[in-house]
Amino acid sequence: MSTTGNAVPRTGPFESLGLSPGQAALYAAALRLHRATPAELAEAVDRPAADVLDALDSLVRLGAVDRRREEVVARHPAEVIGRLVAERLDRMARESRCLDEMITAAGRLARHYDTGRDWRGGGLPVERVSGAGALYEGVIGHALQAPPADLVMAVPDHRTVVRFANTHSAQWIRAAADGVVRLRAIVPHAALSSPAVREMYERFTAAGANLRALDEVPSWFLALGDGTAWLPVQWGVPLPDNAYNCCVVHAPAAAGALRALFGELWARAAPISPHSGARQVLRLAAQGLSDDAVARRLGVSVRTVRARFAEAMAELGAQSRFHAGVEAARRGWL
Repeated sequence: MSTTGNAVPRTGPFESLGLSPGQAALYAAALRLHRATPAELAEAVDRPAADVLDALDSLVRLGAVDRRREEVVARHPAEVIGRLVAERLDRMARESRCLDEMITAAGRLARHYDTGRDWRGGGLPVERVSGAGALYEGVIGHALQAPPADLVMAVPDHRTVVRFANTHSAQWIRAAADGVVRLRAIVPHAALSSPAVREMYERFTAAGANLRALDEVPSWFLALGDGTAWLPVQWGVPLPDNAYNCCVVHAPAAAGALRALFGELWARAAPISPHSGARQVLRLAAQGLSDDAVARRLGVSVRTVRARFAEAMAELGAQSRFHAGVEAARRGWL
């Protein structure tokens, strides 16, 4: 007896989940009969027995029915659909990850293309910047084009750090707090003697930025993201000595080189702590410098140097400067 007149519609939920029309019709018949022989299923869908056996094997592989000796037992549709949906979602997730990887690869390949274009064009795209205001405001302007931007900066001299803290740091602190930039900066230990720099450090830290100190920073430089770098017109010379003249280079090679240098310096730099000034004088004294020489190096008075020695001894629980030096070396301060 044929039941094809009201078996299943040609397009239904099972077909949308990947079952062929023949598989969907056979599964619908198996559901209605619940338990049937292959011959009974063939009659129900009005198809040759050989075709039914092939489709039936496919349904068994899909987990839609079970073969038990000479009988076919249908599984509950919620179980079957749930498994098929889960498999489809897994495929979609894998395809989504592939698309994300393709988009990421496109960005990397585009940088190679830009590098080749710039080389063939006879030079790199370079802008000239003059003046502290144009420099520091320009950096934030570039960051605003694609926030949050990963920003690294190194400053080698006390004078530049202090002027930045007094005049331009507020805009950068606001940008860090607003999520426009993710800032890491390296400053010289000597700059930490300035109250303005200490206050700037505390405000930057509260905004989510990260600053470290190093005894000697080779030069001023700055890199934003993977494609933009700021370089001084003369490497190693403080910016004020050249009226804050610098070059903005839009090239992954330049930004990558500066990021690599920054990474080396960052690994050697020390986190800034409330007792960085005390550690500073211990480090310089361990190099054989007298109180007067330490004061000149840091740009502070001899009285300040001795007060910091006292602070270091108190923190270390030392009874003498020699004992403080031994304990500082043991703790890795030097």
